[in-house]
Amino acid sequence: MKTLISLFLTVVATSAMAAGNAPATPYDPAQPLDIAKVISVSDTATACDVVPATMVYVDHQGQTHRVTYKVMGNCESSL
Repeated sequence: MKTLISLFLTVVATSAMAAGNAPATPYDPAQPLDIAKVISVSDTATACDVVPATMVYVDHQGQTHRVTYKVMGNCESSL
């Protein structure tokens, strides 16, 4: 199961790189996001603190966006 998840996250990360290197915008909770499709989300499985994460998404007009935000890591070990 862990191998399948790792493979999926690798594919998602590769897709994010292929989507372009648009500058990341810090998340503002006062401004709603127009998300039609999520392309990728940062892997925070091994982080045990609050860490920065990035989400790449496509809006309803077809434009790709990158937004950064803080998230609590899952603190999973690969042992």
